[in-house]
Amino acid sequence: MSWNPALTPGCPDAIGIDAIETLIVPRSRDLGGFEVRRALPAPKRQMVGPFIFFDQAGPAEFLTGQGVDVRPHPHIGLGTVTYLYRGDFHHRDSLGTDQVIRPGALNWMVAGRGVTHSERTSAQARQGPNSLFGIQTWIALPETHEDMAPMFEHHGKEALPVIESDGVSVTLILGNAYGEKAPATMFSETFYGDVVLAPHARLPMPDNHEDRGLYITQGSVTIAGQDFAAGQMMVFRPGDAITVAAGDQGARLMILGGATLGGPRYIWWNFVASSKERIEEAKAQWQAQNWGQGLFDLPPDDRAEHIPLPD
Repeated sequence: MSWNPALTPGCPDAIGIDAIETLIVPRSRDLGGFEVRRALPAPKRQMVGPFIFFDQAGPAEFLTGQGVDVRPHPHIGLGTVTYLYRGDFHHRDSLGTDQVIRPGALNWMVAGRGVTHSERTSAQARQGPNSLFGIQTWIALPETHEDMAPMFEHHGKEALPVIESDGVSVTLILGNAYGEKAPATMFSETFYGDVVLAPHARLPMPDNHEDRGLYITQGSVTIAGQDFAAGQMMVFRPGDAITVAAGDQGARLMILGGATLGGPRYIWWNFVASSKERIEEAKAQWQAQNWGQGLFDLPPDDRAEHIPLPD
């Protein structure tokens, strides 16, 4: 859609810098020519709304024949969100899903009681030099849905709502914000969006959600008179009217948040749960490798290898 009056900004300097409840500067990890920056969970902040894991993948460049190979691995108690700026991932899971995701589209896999998936650079992309740059997040499921049957949804770029105003473009990936609703099935109050700001353009953060944060992937922004660069996450104090102003080169952001869950979550490896017992059961079942006999199976077309349980 075009202009939306909900994007008309208020005064960005009407708040103090203390409206930023938490500032997170993630550390980089080199995974062998492939850099990851992990913003969540952080020492001072486990979640933003239901978001419990937030990784910036890349940017990375690969030679012909090379790419990313994330072997089959398990999840419980969460939904995985894959959204790319560049490159692709070939997603295969134990539900039988076989889906290549490309920039601007959404892969939404809900693990529930247990699912296994792999993510690899596609064969087509490996035919020449290729790149990867994107964001992967996990959303913790509410206790009422931790044991639900796993599911997968793919929504193409054309299916995601786009909200535009003067120098502002917001692609709504999940949930609801600015009067729009994204198509993916959600199980708790959520919003997640890809924001592109022209130089000095201003974006008001959604005001209809309890928890709100943003992550800068490119450029810089000013909030309450203070500048912030790419690679930083800010979590805002509930209830404050927040407006973000792009710097001289513009900015690209991921905005995220929603309602807080009923309690904290345990997180170990790829497992998220409201109890330690659920985690221990998942560990035991993955270790047993009884594929198709319990919580976990392997993707039908990617069964030759898997990631073992960490020591």
